[in-house]
Amino acid sequence: MKLRSEELKKRAAESGVSVEQLADAIKRDGMKSDKALAAVNNWIGGRDHPRCRRVDIEALGAAVGCLPKDIAKFTSAVNHTRGSQKKAKLVADLVRGKDCLEATNMLAFNTKRAAVHFKKCIETAVADAEQLGADSSTLFVSEVSVDRGMHIKRFRPKDRGRAHPILKRTCNITVSVQERS
Repeated sequence: MKLRSEELKKRAAESGVSVEQLADAIKRDGMKSDKALAAVNNWIGGRDHPRCRRVDIEALGAAVGCLPKDIAKFTSAVNHTRGSQKKAKLVADLVRGKDCLEATNMLAFNTKRAAVHFKKCIETAVADAEQLGADSSTLFVSEVSVDRGMHIKRFRPKDRGRAHPILKRTCNITVSVQERS
């Protein structure tokens, strides 16, 4: 789960809540008042440092008077999947911007290897959203990213005692889901 900074900024302005009041709302044992203020400034600026936790999003939602699902996007990732980044991006372009139900139906009948991993990511993100009370019929795939993962290195024997490398590529798949407003 990640915080949607532009939505938090808009909701805070509508309800008249200052940055200091938001920082007071997220104070806890591990985060003192000065660190909480710095964290809220980072989150409003679009930076995710320190990482925004679920309890922080719930506290910020209560402070601005909305539900956590309204200021959050639900993210899921599958790391080190077999297959190249280039092939997985073809599937990513297929589901980007689609409704979650439509995207999972498309992926169920897709013949690409990466489609299975994208389907798992979307189903996990939808389950996280439903835990916080989001309506599954209004969820859509807001962001999809495919990054290069590690290479699995193997070697093939060749003539005159030489060895030729074989690089088996992997990729990291990240899918974000949010409610359509």
